[in-house]
Amino acid sequence: MTAVNPAPFLRLRGIAKRYGGVTALDGVDFSCAAGTIHAILGENGAGKSTLIKIISGVVQPDAGDILLGDAPVRFAHPVEANDAGIVCIFQELSLLPTLSVEENIAIGQAGGRGGLLDRKAQRRRAEQLLARVGCEDIDPREWVGDLSLSRRQMVEIAKALGKNPRLLILDEATSALTSADVERVFDLLKKLRDEHLALLYISHRMHEIRALADVLSVFRNGQHIETFAKGARTDEEIVQLMIGRDIEQTFPPKPSSDESRAPILEVESLCWEDQLDDVSLALGRGEILGLGGLDGQGQKEFLLALFGALKDVRGTVRIDGQAVDISGPHAAKSAALGLALVPEDRKTEGLILPMGVGANLSLASLDRLKKGLVVDTTSEGERIAQMLHQLQIKIGRVEDAVSSLSGGNQQKVVLAKWLMTGPRILMLNDPTRGIDVGTKEELYQLFRALADGGTSILLYSTDYDELVGLCDRVMIFYQGRIVRQLQGDQISETNIVASALNIGTHAPETS
Repeated sequence: MTAVNPAPFLRLRGIAKRYGGVTALDGVDFSCAAGTIHAILGENGAGKSTLIKIISGVVQPDAGDILLGDAPVRFAHPVEANDAGIVCIFQELSLLPTLSVEENIAIGQAGGRGGLLDRKAQRRRAEQLLARVGCEDIDPREWVGDLSLSRRQMVEIAKALGKNPRLLILDEATSALTSADVERVFDLLKKLRDEHLALLYISHRMHEIRALADVLSVFRNGQHIETFAKGARTDEEIVQLMIGRDIEQTFPPKPSSDESRAPILEVESLCWEDQLDDVSLALGRGEILGLGGLDGQGQKEFLLALFGALKDVRGTVRIDGQAVDISGPHAAKSAALGLALVPEDRKTEGLILPMGVGANLSLASLDRLKKGLVVDTTSEGERIAQMLHQLQIKIGRVEDAVSSLSGGNQQKVVLAKWLMTGPRILMLNDPTRGIDVGTKEELYQLFRALADGGTSILLYSTDYDELVGLCDRVMIFYQGRIVRQLQGDQISETNIVASALNIGTHAPETS
């Protein structure tokens, strides 16, 4: 390991942590300095989450020492870490949806005089913190449950700043953000660094690391592999450190263009409120069709509309040439229609976290696993085992809570759950958000294999590299409409960005 700062703010020495027979951290030495954005990289399961949970007092190490400056510390609870100036923003939000924004921000803070709640002071403080993160447009009185996922994440960041951190830890804190909010967070983090805060930043998005990090540390299999300064390693070298092997090709080869693909799905003039405006497209059999554009341009609503999750949708949807009425998700996933949707947020929309891995896997296909009025447990077990093998999902036992799995394996469970329904049309809402490069590569291979086997895929991704590397065609959304179709050599990051900004676009070709 290369020493980056001789007088770090935080030091870990010989930190070890085991969960049963699994070693999460193995004798880790690590340090970070004030006035530095320090990125922590590694695949899911590399030990990153356990590391930050130990630093922030969520779990206790089995061995090793933690020092702030030269003083040994041990946090029995996150409150003790907060009191020492260590604040963590986890990927799983801590906000309570039934409380207002200002109430969520005020949780854990001191009350007014005599312990009485000062509502006016609470609102002023919330307004100040929201302004600090560039979100003056959020009303502090609004219910958190009514905010979009991106806006909730920004409230979470504002809440963290209200604790006056000296060390701020961000665990995939931008994975749910719109592009505009990502820029706000980047500006904020750079200001905090200039104010001499120490920042630990965990992300699987290499472009974010390049834009932000001063120092990078790589973890693999519970061990600290290397720490180095920004620019000292190429992206390819970093990936090799993370996964311990070379990646020969990130994306599988695309098949030769087939203009004669018969459409399995045809959409004509789909409209919904002010989010979708006259959307028309056709999806071919065995095609991966990308949905591109800036965040919030109607792509997610389009997938929800097709899955029957929105009311009062207007327009025509045809499957196999027959007009269909998708009355709800149950009808959408039926054998007659064969639609499946992998949602945006696996934690709240894709999984029931306290339930076992097996129960989550079979949840969407129970009607197909019934023999009479009861589930055929033998068939269910065989299908679960098949999915675990096909997607290489790493688990202990099928009865273990799905919450115990790494983020990448949780995402595989969500995907496998819907593959168990045998979909003909698979809709993916940003399916690789917040997962590591190795798992991404596995999913890319799986998506192409599914398409080659005849499954048609609608893929919305905020990662332009995925649209370029995976998709046979890309439809660019802008203000709820499709403004351009890209295919063949037209599918490039330059064209996607220009079309997303509605620069130099032309009328869409959606046939």
